[in-house]
Amino acid sequence: RGGDKMRRLMFAIAVALFLGACTSIDCPVENNVGTSYMLTKADGTKDTLSDTLTVLTRQQSGNDTILLNKSVSTTEFQLPISYTNDVDTLTFIRKGDGYERSDTVWLEKTTLPQFESVDCNLVCFHGVVSVNHTRHGIDSITINKRRIDYDSKTEHFHIHFKAGI
Repeated sequence: RGGDKMRRLMFAIAVALFLGACTSIDCPVENNVGTSYMLTKADGTKDTLSDTLTVLTRQQSGNDTILLNKSVSTTEFQLPISYTNDVDTLTFIRKGDGYERSDTVWLEKTTLPQFESVDCNLVCFHGVVSVNHTRHGIDSITINKRRIDYDSKTEHFHIHFKAGI
């Protein structure tokens, strides 16, 4: 009888310690780090692309990965960003009635490791150094916000596609 009470007490203490440990972790719930793109017209107002837009990236293995697949009526979109590359290389493919235009975009960035807690995964924020691109279908890309972090509501880049292709 006394041993049974002692086991219950030890179990209650173990549960209390486990639950107490869980409440002390301050890892962010929304911990996705990615880029946000807004399509704009020449005057800077929002634009909507009526044709399809696909965005690919090349992995270190040499394989292409689709990040955005045949998006239609696109005004804005989000893309992941690499943790390890100093330059992310993206291919933007725009398809319409009887035409296809492909542009390469080079996003140069710095990686800024963020320490939240020993209990949390390592997260990397980024600082945009520059963005360069070919000009087959894209007229211009401007940097709106250089720091890439958890804030997915702010547009990092404004893209202006050529009209009348």
